[in-house]
Amino acid sequence: MISVKGLYHSYSKDDKCAVKDVSFDVPKGEVFGFLGPSGAGKSTTQGVLTGLLQLQQGEVTVAGYDLKHMKQEMFNKIGMSFEQSNVYSKLTAIENLKFYAQLFDVNTRDPQELIDLVGLNGKEDIKAGEFSKGMKHRLTFARSMINNPEMWFLDEPTTGLDPAIAANIKDIIREQNDKGVTVFLTTHNMFIADELCDRVAFIIDGEIKLIDSPKNLKLQYGEKVVDVEYADNGEKKKETFSTVLKKDKDALAGILNTKEIVTMHTKEATLEEIFIKVTGRGLA
Repeated sequence: MISVKGLYHSYSKDDKCAVKDVSFDVPKGEVFGFLGPSGAGKSTTQGVLTGLLQLQQGEVTVAGYDLKHMKQEMFNKIGMSFEQSNVYSKLTAIENLKFYAQLFDVNTRDPQELIDLVGLNGKEDIKAGEFSKGMKHRLTFARSMINNPEMWFLDEPTTGLDPAIAANIKDIIREQNDKGVTVFLTTHNMFIADELCDRVAFIIDGEIKLIDSPKNLKLQYGEKVVDVEYADNGEKKKETFSTVLKKDKDALAGILNTKEIVTMHTKEATLEEIFIKVTGRGLA
């Protein structure tokens, strides 16, 4: 669904590039995470992929369309949900969706269905300008589904949402992906990436440092350890053991055979910890 080879982009149109020699592919049906801190090049790359920024250098195809020869029909196949909501403040929620639906040349979804899906039922006749930031964000998310996109671009889809609503948004993303929708997820939130993504790309200073699945990254970079809490003569103790080092494995076996185990769980590195290890940079 996406093929990017040797993508460069400079806002000043010189050798100061926001994106440098970026290459990756996203097959149909994948949830692909594009992860990095603010200013890393995430939004620039997404801007090029969605036609908001002109392709300057490189070869890029999206949903089968070559971006060197942009065609209007491409927009019938893609959906976009932006971190910064850009709804029409003087239109109601339902009017926003009905207006947007008219921009497409394909069958569109029922606006009321989408309003209900994102938990804005009862708010459909309120002007978007009166919405909170989180409500606008949900309306923007709903709007991105109006044309039944095959390729879905999501920029920080859970930003500013309370946990229950964020969980609902993640469920919707999973449901759409289960139906075959390909997802390009731009975020600095490693937890949502870990939950949703088949593969992730780490981007820093406009360059991709690594692409792999969250599982493979944890196996490769994470420490293999076990946290054990146990009772010893009425006193609770907690220790961490390596599952690789022989002396730790022997000590763990001894505790398992002689002590009352209270809790025990394996411990793996988070994507954020791996990102810092790989790039040397945090996500702030």
